[in-house]
Amino acid sequence: MSEEEKREGGDRLKLAIQKSGRLSEGSLDLLERCGLRLRRGREQLLARIDSLPIDVLFVRDDDIVEFVEQGVCDAGIVGENVYKERYLGEGEGESLEVVRYLGFARCRLCFAARDIEEGEGVYSYMKKREQEGLGVRIATSYPRTVRSYFSDYGGVEVVTMSGAVELAPRLGIADAVVDLVSTGASMNAHGLEVGETLLRSEAVLLSGKGGVREGLVGVMEKLLCRVDGVLHARGNKYIMLHMEESRVGLLSDVIPGAESPTVLSLSGVEGIVAVHLVCHEDVFWETMEALRGLGARKILVLPIEKMMWEV
Repeated sequence: MSEEEKREGGDRLKLAIQKSGRLSEGSLDLLERCGLRLRRGREQLLARIDSLPIDVLFVRDDDIVEFVEQGVCDAGIVGENVYKERYLGEGEGESLEVVRYLGFARCRLCFAARDIEEGEGVYSYMKKREQEGLGVRIATSYPRTVRSYFSDYGGVEVVTMSGAVELAPRLGIADAVVDLVSTGASMNAHGLEVGETLLRSEAVLLSGKGGVREGLVGVMEKLLCRVDGVLHARGNKYIMLHMEESRVGLLSDVIPGAESPTVLSLSGVEGIVAVHLVCHEDVFWETMEALRGLGARKILVLPIEKMMWEV
């Protein structure tokens, strides 16, 4: 059977992503940066990638983890908070593993209430309520995570809500909430102050612990190679500059990871070289000013679209 026949016959890696929302946008952007263009049909819930034998399924984020665990999909991109909430304290999640942290859709799962100080810890708040002879009703869409986190505290009642969690104290449904927070503006608008962070989350790539199906191992390796290339490129900059050759060794004092730059001679110029290097940190104006202080000139800082980086 030819390679094309295998692909048409279903020997294709199935990847599940969120069908709409911030996680979906980040996932599609990642695939595009990996050079994987989607060809979508009328159904719009299934897309085909021609450059690699990959099919992309657009599903609800709550279903992604289950689809991967049941083998309906070989891999999936989901929020770490969703993965942990679904399988916290249960054995089923042991068959799955996070193969890559993807660095987008970052968020915090935070405790918030009306009668706390900004940033106040859970222990302090619970102690205060206990001294007043009061328990705590906590509204959340993440009941397993909350019960686990507050397992050492007595008098905690968890009220499960599917949305509009921040309204719960105003409606008298709960005394406090645990919900996803980015800026905290929505919480503040409803009279709540954000306190302790229970969990930090970002998008992750999930797969089965046993790996993908035998015929798709090579496809998964190629996908991960491209993903790694995009992840390495993010937050890195390519720097080019001219400086005295005798001062090149001082660059590592200013730029982390600059111990082995590429140094090129300049035609017809004695003692001055061109230096090329990849910076593993964000390059701020202060960094460029520090480079000037070392005598660097003609400094160019360029973004990196993609890279293959051997660690």
